[in-house]
This record gives sequence, structure tokens and C-alpha cells, in this order.
Amino acid sequence: WHVDHLTDPQAVVPESIMPKYAFLADRMIDGKYIEDVMRTNAAVGVPYTDDAFENAVADFKAQADPDSDYDGLQARYGSESAFKSPDVNVRNFDGKAGISEMDALIAYLQMLGTLVDFSTFIPAASR
Repeated sequence: WHVDHLTDPQAVVPESIMPKYAFLADRMIDGKYIEDVMRTNAAVGVPYTDDAFENAVADFKAQADPDSDYDGLQARYGSESAFKSPDVNVRNFDGKAGISEMDALIAYLQMLGTLVDFSTFIPAASR
């Protein structure tokens, strides 16, 4: 759904005013600077461990490759980690070889929904 929606939003939701982001599938990324980004985030409180820094590039690649060994990734970011997330979603989101900006964006969007504790969520009556 995310790939279709990012590629042609109006084909999925005709009323959508969102622009097309199909180009993200053609923009490949290698994770070369992922550890630097993580260290910057750690400086403002994200609970990364030394193990996460050491495995940053491998974890980056493993998340988009369901054929890889991603047990370490799961241990560092899954439900038993400091992040307390449900199982990490490991997929090649756009179905293309390599890791694209679309893969990264979809992985991020899907992770966002795991950060909400719905058992404590109280919806506003006005919404």
C-alpha cells in the first residue's frame, strides 16, 4: 500500500492532494553515514547502545533484506530492547535490489505506528 501510495497517491486515494514520490524508488542509499546520524540522535536522548553503533551499517542493510540474518537487528531494536518495539519489520519494501529512499521512508512510517501505547491513549472528544 505504501509503495502504491507514494508512487501515485491519487490512484490509491482519488481525493489526495499529496504529490507523487515515485522518484524515491530510484534514489539508492548505502547507509554510509548511518552511525553518524545515530550518534547525533543519541546526543539528544535516543537510547542507542554501543552494540547498535557497532552494527549500524549491518542493521541498516538487514532491515531491507528478508533473506539476511537479522537476529541481531531484532535483539537491538525489538521488544526486548531499550526501544521496547514489537518485532522489527524486515522487508524489501519496494521490491527492488538494494536499499532505496522509498524503502527507508516506508520502514520509518511503519515504525511510527509501533511507538504508540494504545492502552494509555485517550482520544480527544473533538476529533
